[in-house]
Amino acid sequence: MAKKVLPPQTLLYPVPVVLVSCGELGGKKNVITLAWVGVVNSEPPMVGIGVRPSRYSHELISKTREFVVNLPRADQVKAVEVCGSTSGRTSDKFAATGLTAEPATKVRAPLIAECPVNLECQVQQIVNLPSHDLFLAEIVAVHVAEEVLDGNGQVDPLRARLLAYCNGQYWQSATLLE
Repeated sequence: MAKKVLPPQTLLYPVPVVLVSCGELGGKKNVITLAWVGVVNSEPPMVGIGVRPSRYSHELISKTREFVVNLPRADQVKAVEVCGSTSGRTSDKFAATGLTAEPATKVRAPLIAECPVNLECQVQQIVNLPSHDLFLAEIVAVHVAEEVLDGNGQVDPLRARLLAYCNGQYWQSATLLE
């Protein structure tokens, strides 16, 4: 297999697309689209999200040290695009997209009702990097729509129809390999 050497770049793909909600349900709140998200620890369960310091969501997460990772469905791609291309400083992304903010059980940040999976997170550490800050957070509660669970109580990716991001394009969950 012939290979070409490319310059250093973020070429890990596909990556999940998530909507991170932050702030407080009764106060300032926002939603940001992120693809730089991943599991970083199993006990306790933790995720990491990369956010540019210039973003409004960075300000809200830094202040509250909480957020919710919401996994959107493929049919929510328009809302994902709006949340990733407008600023929460100047617009209400919940109103602009028709997404519903609802109370979480452990954090002040709202869940997005229309997303089939929601991970409530509490920030444990912030790592300052050259272009982004990495928020390392413990998952303190998980909400899953019953309609996306299989017979064993696990999320069925085909039922959930979750989004992935690759080379500037959105993709839907892949087929299971046997």
